[in-house]
Amino acid sequence: MSPNDYRMLSARFGRRDGHKLAVYEAEGGYRALRKVLGGMSPAQVREEVKAAGLRGRGGAGFPAGVKWGFVPEGADQVYFFVNADESEPGTFKDRYLLDYDPHQTIEGTIISCYAVRASLCFVYIRGEFGWLIDRVQKAVDEAYAAGYLGRDILGSGYDLEMIVHKGAGAYICGEETGLINSVTGTKGQPSIKPPFPAVSGFLGKPTIVNNVETVASVPFIVNEGAAAYRAFGTEKSPGTKLFSVSGPVKRPGVYEIPLGLPFREFFNDWLGGMTDGEKLKAVIVGGSSVPVLSAGEIMNCNLDYESLGQAGTMLGSGGMIVIPESSDMVELIQVLMHFYFDESCGQCTPCREGTGWLHRIVKRLRGGEGTAEDLDLLEHVCNGMMGLTICPLADAAVMPMRSFLAGFRPEFEALIQETASAGPQSRWPRGEREA
Repeated sequence: MSPNDYRMLSARFGRRDGHKLAVYEAEGGYRALRKVLGGMSPAQVREEVKAAGLRGRGGAGFPAGVKWGFVPEGADQVYFFVNADESEPGTFKDRYLLDYDPHQTIEGTIISCYAVRASLCFVYIRGEFGWLIDRVQKAVDEAYAAGYLGRDILGSGYDLEMIVHKGAGAYICGEETGLINSVTGTKGQPSIKPPFPAVSGFLGKPTIVNNVETVASVPFIVNEGAAAYRAFGTEKSPGTKLFSVSGPVKRPGVYEIPLGLPFREFFNDWLGGMTDGEKLKAVIVGGSSVPVLSAGEIMNCNLDYESLGQAGTMLGSGGMIVIPESSDMVELIQVLMHFYFDESCGQCTPCREGTGWLHRIVKRLRGGEGTAEDLDLLEHVCNGMMGLTICPLADAAVMPMRSFLAGFRPEFEALIQETASAGPQSRWPRGEREA
């Protein structure tokens, strides 16, 4: 099937004026909000989203309607955060949503806020997205001027204020409690759960944090109904999903696909296969923190939560990194381990020390100074990190590290054999050893 057959989220991608309110309204924009405020209760909105089976698109895949239901009934104040801190390597689909179609996200956010009875919302945007912050702020200003935000929205009696908040470039603030803490002015570090934010979050009040793509899916569900949404995807993974694809394929970019689409079809028919002269070696499907799959493994997979889980990886954020045969897998994992080492907030010892050890050991291997014991040491460090920290950052380093070791161990062993035969000759790129 053609990529144009699935455009509930991406219909305005690439459109010159798709970000403007007039274009959005001309194509049915804010019709869902009028429908909700014209006669649906918050509970009805929650139930419709729950029936649609919309799962959080930030990576965890938890059902959005169920999450909304965790807010205690009768709460005197509820807050809502849109997580636009898109910092996962390989992931750039939220950037497209905010750049080409910010009003879709704003409308979905207003409806989501109404569903949980929130009166104040923050759109938390990654600090490096300078132009997006300006674009989203202009769209929010347009929404206020049109009466979609502020007091007595569309004469319904519902009030909602929306604040565009700029992050400071910390990957850890993509974790919901780290995000909330950074807005309060404290360190952007995750908090121990429970209590979960839906019970006690921002300023100690119930708080919902949803990804950009999650809230952007809400207008379609409200307009067309849960059954129409479930017409796409699979029973347990309904709807469509945005995948951001990078690497040497003929047509990289952001694609909206029905969940459950066979990877082979996506790769060959949508992406056009590898560029001339390249062969597929491996794929990271859901952003850098999920286990890598070899070409043989991924070709037999469908792109949905359950199928990828059975294959030993995760759908994650949909950040698909295509790796060619010409790539050095040890070099790639060194780059990833440096990222997680650099981005660890340092709060938890297993993460603070473990990410550093993983990076240093792989770097030592590539520097021509590794031994066979280093491979066992990598496994030992991973065992001391997985599941032992407040947030999943340590796990996000361990999962790719383990999968690279398991799937491409001969490349690690080749470095050790080369070192043993050549002696302790350094293979460090100039200047890297001191880094």
